[in-house]
Amino acid sequence: MNIFFALLSGLLFGIGLIVSGMANPAKVMGFLDITRVWDPSLAFVMGGAVSVGFFAFRMAAKRKRPLCGDKMHLPTANHIDKRLVGGALLFGIGWGLAGICPGPGLVLLGAGFSQGVIFVLAMLAGMLLFQWFEGYRQHEQQVRPR
Repeated sequence: MNIFFALLSGLLFGIGLIVSGMANPAKVMGFLDITRVWDPSLAFVMGGAVSVGFFAFRMAAKRKRPLCGDKMHLPTANHIDKRLVGGALLFGIGWGLAGICPGPGLVLLGAGFSQGVIFVLAMLAGMLLFQWFEGYRQHEQQVRPR
């Protein structure tokens, strides 16, 4: 049953990305480029998503158990460190250069667009690099404790 809800959630998310224009890199670039003809419509999309997420997380935090699962999986970290800021900067730079972020990248991949294929391959390469660097960092910490 959980796989059904996961599929339904993914379909709803993908349809929302398509309808809102977030899966269209040209629309995203029009939003990010404030020096030319700025398209503010995605600000409303993001504002709607943030407000829904804000209230959804507040409601979820009050529950003991999820509606469709056995355990709640809510974020626990509440501090800002240089890794978080660095990751946010890399994400923002990548989004600004490509006009695509992971969700729309998967939508474009599923739709068969070459931009989606290239983006998802680059994203997977970045994830593999991160795993490699993270493993190296953890190994170094074990070998040379501070």
